[in-house]
Amino acid sequence: MNALTLMAAVTACYTISSLSDKYAAAKAKFGQNEFTFLMCASMSVFLAFTLPFQNIAFSLTWQAFAGVTLVALCKLLEFSMSVLVLKEMSAFELKAWLGVTLFVSYFADVFMGEKLKAPRLMFICLAAFGLLLIVRSEKTEKIHYGRIALPLLLYLAAKFGYGLVIRSFSEYASPIMLLLPGLVIVALICLPKVHFRAYAEKPKGTLNVILARIPNTAGMLIENAVIAISLANYSMIQPMILVTLFVISIIRRETCSKANALGGVLTVVGVMGFELCG
Repeated sequence: MNALTLMAAVTACYTISSLSDKYAAAKAKFGQNEFTFLMCASMSVFLAFTLPFQNIAFSLTWQAFAGVTLVALCKLLEFSMSVLVLKEMSAFELKAWLGVTLFVSYFADVFMGEKLKAPRLMFICLAAFGLLLIVRSEKTEKIHYGRIALPLLLYLAAKFGYGLVIRSFSEYASPIMLLLPGLVIVALICLPKVHFRAYAEKPKGTLNVILARIPNTAGMLIENAVIAISLANYSMIQPMILVTLFVISIIRRETCSKANALGGVLTVVGVMGFELCG
């Protein structure tokens, strides 16, 4: 299965869970600990069911344990920071900000041995410019960036860091054996601070988050296969999700500025051009 097909599958899975996460953060108003615990606990259970079908490998080395610890740190930051960020911006705009990881991921691939190709770099620039247009659209003027600057920075670092960790430590443990223990650790860290009453008071929101973890879990498994191909392909998944959300907003006839529309088109061209130049 080629990279683009895998990326499309991840995009479909993550788009579903992303829309649900926006509901949980903005409407159900779960706290950071409640949201993160619910996500990690649910995904841990779903991942456990897939173990009989996975390639399980784990070496009793400090590198393997370091990999699990770093995955836990990345996921803890990603889930907890996304709650804060999504209270100020839409899932659409958050995906746009992930465009800054495109350059970092591509040059990380080059550092790891991939040949630098000018056309691919050009299409990355095009996609990044499209994402910049989306971020700078009129809608973002209502966002209080001063409140979320640090959470946004940590979120971006966590997203890139996860791919880097999976790629770097895969020789010591299979991706599933880095991810599953990492999620369990995050759930245990959040457990003492969880107010379980929040789940009982918001049963619809709780069920929404749990059910959304099914496609989220599938997306994470396929995402690990994309990471094995390259970090740049992994970083392109978020722009693809953004474009999908953009199309959904058009179908729903939501208000869309010219900057958002142009940014969406340029992002599509950038992503497709990058893959075709591979």
